[in-house]
Amino acid sequence: MNCSLKHLAAATLILASFSSFATPAYAHITPQQSAAILKTFGDAPVTDFRQFLGGLAKSDLAKTDNLDAAINAFLGNKALAPEQQNDIHRLLGIYARVKYGNAANETLRELVAIPTFRVDGVAQHDNPEFIKIADKLKGLAQAFNLTFRNVDNRVYEITLEGNGDEVVGIHAHADVVPVTPENWVLKDGTKLDPFKVTLVGERMYGRGTEDDKNGIVVALYAMKVIKEEKLPLARNFKLLVDTTEETTGDAIPYYFERNPTPNYNLALDGSYPVVIAEKGYGTVMASFTRRAAEGKGAEIIAMTGGLATNQIPSTSVATLVTDKPAELAASLQKAGADYAQRNGGNFEVSTKVVGQDVQLTVTGVSAHSSEPESGVNPVARMLDLINSLDGKVALKHNHITDAARYAADNWGLDYLGGKLGVGFSDAFMGPLTASLTFVGMDEKAFKLAVNLRVPKGKSPQVLKTEIADKLDAWSKKSGIAPAFDYSIAEPMYRNPEGEWVKALLAVASENLGMEHQYGTSAGATSVHDLPNGVQFGLARPELKYTGHTDNEFKTVDQFLLDLQIVTEMLGRIGQLPKL
Repeated sequence: MNCSLKHLAAATLILASFSSFATPAYAHITPQQSAAILKTFGDAPVTDFRQFLGGLAKSDLAKTDNLDAAINAFLGNKALAPEQQNDIHRLLGIYARVKYGNAANETLRELVAIPTFRVDGVAQHDNPEFIKIADKLKGLAQAFNLTFRNVDNRVYEITLEGNGDEVVGIHAHADVVPVTPENWVLKDGTKLDPFKVTLVGERMYGRGTEDDKNGIVVALYAMKVIKEEKLPLARNFKLLVDTTEETTGDAIPYYFERNPTPNYNLALDGSYPVVIAEKGYGTVMASFTRRAAEGKGAEIIAMTGGLATNQIPSTSVATLVTDKPAELAASLQKAGADYAQRNGGNFEVSTKVVGQDVQLTVTGVSAHSSEPESGVNPVARMLDLINSLDGKVALKHNHITDAARYAADNWGLDYLGGKLGVGFSDAFMGPLTASLTFVGMDEKAFKLAVNLRVPKGKSPQVLKTEIADKLDAWSKKSGIAPAFDYSIAEPMYRNPEGEWVKALLAVASENLGMEHQYGTSAGATSVHDLPNGVQFGLARPELKYTGHTDNEFKTVDQFLLDLQIVTEMLGRIGQLPKL
């Protein structure tokens, strides 16, 4: 019997033993037992999965819940009971972590070092950094014996082939949100390079460690493990690496105009355990035509905010010109301290004289705009502060003060749409959120974005009409007439059905010790409009999400646990007889 036929015969035996049931069952191995196995075997060299299992079978750990029986049945190519099969898949995930944890960590470092954020005036597919990361992924895929395709530098497709025609799409993205490097400083003064993974304690700091280069890495290594162990699959997997998820979102539609849509779709770009609902993403963009300043006093000539509509920054800086900078700085400092005290005291206002200019800075807490409650928005507070200065500090009126009045009158410090009177909530998906985020200015206009996250319960058109009517009424009353652009998408809600969703829920909740319940998310992913699309991690819902924030990080242990979970998930979903 030649080598290839020998491997085929073994694979057939394993497939037969793995496919003897239809309903996913619980695995016996708890998170505590997984930790004990890792502690015992974490530093031991392993050559392959069978060798790892053979060593484990000889230990006292294998006696727990008859784990040795499952291992011996697998090694003997015998039929496995449902629980035994799931135990073997859990052990496959632990093995991936033991064997490839260090290598995966190094790959994450290499991907983070490639600054794949949007550059003004350059399409993502023409950006040299995206070409660089494509070449890196191609090299990894080929080294792992996986099939790689670069689809016009929009989507990088990596395929793990199985039997049958069914395809499961695994979604991750290579692009990241922009950074403000000077804000990447830890509380102890340590300065970080956003595009270099810096290990401080258990935290790996770097842009993309949480969103979403970690997802690319763990999926790649999970596919590698299954490929090299020659585990039979009843279906195919395609890792689809998006390049525009954080910006235009046009890469995935471009791909699907030219390629079949997977039957099932998982985003490794959201929250555990399994998210079946996503709020709709929306933006209210207000453009204030630049105008000559009127009146007496200092003039605000610039203001910073989020670099993207989905990013709440940690600071907002307004620059003012005056012929008495020291006097202005002192007045602003006093007014700012009073304002902070009146409005919660959970943010700071500071001033600094720079030549003839004065810089007014509001420092809050950065956050992903899908979770405004986890941060303290300095953009909203800066605009509200500027508007409150009328009568206290002499300011000339211009397009920026117009924007400040608009923001204060209509949005305020509330991120639930209450100030404007458009708030509503869904019992499962939670409330509408509305966050002042992006600030930009060109030669024609000052632009200010409110980022919306919209649950089910009110159609996008109804919400758009409500907001537009209220803002039109405000414009007529105030005499300030910005140009408004509205974009509001439908929320996603899936009815969780099928053995695959049950298996996903079991894998995540069992490994993480979470409740066996489906979740909802305010963040939209690339599966939002795709069939059978859900989020499968990689964030822990009980922890603050650090993607899009300054000092973004992923802990080493969680990154390795993600590798463990995704490997188990691929093996289990890949070998279910029916999804």
